[in-house]
Amino acid sequence: MHASAYLSLTAVFALLACSQQPAETISSSRPPQRLTAQAPAASPFPETFETGSKGSYDDADEPLATGLWHFQDALIGSSPQDHAHGERAARLRNLGRIAMRFDAKAGVRRITISAAAYGTDGPSTWELWLSRDGGRTFARTGAPVTTSGPGLKTHVFAGLANEPIRLEIRKTSGPKNRLDIDDIVLETAAGPAAAAATGVTGGYFENRNNPQTPAANAPATPQAPGGTGVAQDPNDANLALGNPSGATSDPANATNYLLVHPEFTIGYNANRGIPTWVSWHLDRADLGEAPRQNNFRPDPALPRQFYQVTPASYARSGFDKGHNCPSADRTADLDANAATFLMTNMVPQAPHNNQQTWAHLEEYGRSQVQRGQEIYVIMGSYGRGGTGANGFFQTLDQGRVTVPARIWKVMVILPDGTNDLQRLATDPTVRVLAVDTPNDNGVNPDWRQYLTSVDKIEAASGLDLLSALPRPVQARLQKLVDSGRAE
Repeated sequence: MHASAYLSLTAVFALLACSQQPAETISSSRPPQRLTAQAPAASPFPETFETGSKGSYDDADEPLATGLWHFQDALIGSSPQDHAHGERAARLRNLGRIAMRFDAKAGVRRITISAAAYGTDGPSTWELWLSRDGGRTFARTGAPVTTSGPGLKTHVFAGLANEPIRLEIRKTSGPKNRLDIDDIVLETAAGPAAAAATGVTGGYFENRNNPQTPAANAPATPQAPGGTGVAQDPNDANLALGNPSGATSDPANATNYLLVHPEFTIGYNANRGIPTWVSWHLDRADLGEAPRQNNFRPDPALPRQFYQVTPASYARSGFDKGHNCPSADRTADLDANAATFLMTNMVPQAPHNNQQTWAHLEEYGRSQVQRGQEIYVIMGSYGRGGTGANGFFQTLDQGRVTVPARIWKVMVILPDGTNDLQRLATDPTVRVLAVDTPNDNGVNPDWRQYLTSVDKIEAASGLDLLSALPRPVQARLQKLVDSGRAE
């Protein structure tokens, strides 16, 4: 399955003084019924915060009824100024956060959260972020919410999560106003969600420094081919074939910034305002009935100092907002489809190239998946200057968005299965389909006219596209020129 949302954002939290805020009280006449951090028997949702007693804003984990939660610039409030359905609510200040340290079981289809302003404070804006990979990465779901007034208001986030999820609530609106959060409800078709069987401390961050003991009778985790020593099965990961440009998550690396979303991974060039490459995995689990969202928008995961490309950057340019990872490759749920409309996934693409040549190539890939294949896809662009509906342009948005000269895609196609990297080295049925097209409105609608080899795309782009494979396997696959005819 595709790796599910993003490297966790490297956010800068300004912990601002609260000298202008009225005094706060947190005590309650009723002592809390605390759980131990190791307690395996967690209650189903809702999380009401009634068992918590965290009385300071210090960063800490707090055992609650549903499991272990992390509080950052947040506490359990129980004063008369805290608005709660019971005696307690979570209270966030500054840019505070609260997050599950455990996964809820797969199948969550509705999340309900109650929120109010603390006391007589002014409005606060907050966001709901979800992780589908045990807390490694989070992606925002739904729109930001602005909460004002003392009455608790209920906010509903709908959509099906086919995998275990954990949530994080992030206050985003600044230092002076505080926010109460209460009654967090996760619902499945069968009723309230509960913690997954891994337990309340079974996620990635909780265990990342602990040696893992294989379960009895579990198959051995394969080493990555080529003796890289990566002790994990990279099957179905979006970046399983390697990092083509050696991109990093250092914001100082603006021309080669690694941006990881659950739906795809990006090597982003902030100076060009477009991705250099986007990598993703596609199989039947990624295809469903979620409708096209069309919610083109800036990517909140970019570092704040990067220029935010918006849909307006492309307005009246004669170029489409061309997806790298297509909308139709991510129809398993609404969040996955919505992620494909982030502007970091777009390049200025000549309309005929996007709507004809590329659309036909994308449909061909999905048809292979429906026939029992899975595909590792890397797409990118290079050069400067393309011809759209309004003629030739080198840049858009006053030079902030580069119009690429060429747009390419590599599709590594193999029968759906496991141990993919090992099979790439040994399975004679593996196909490598490489296409490199001019970014021109006069492009041929038949993508087969632009078939090439990975070697030639690497030579033109300067990338190393199959770097996770052993060198002999790379050398063999990169020379292949597919016929584009296999069905």
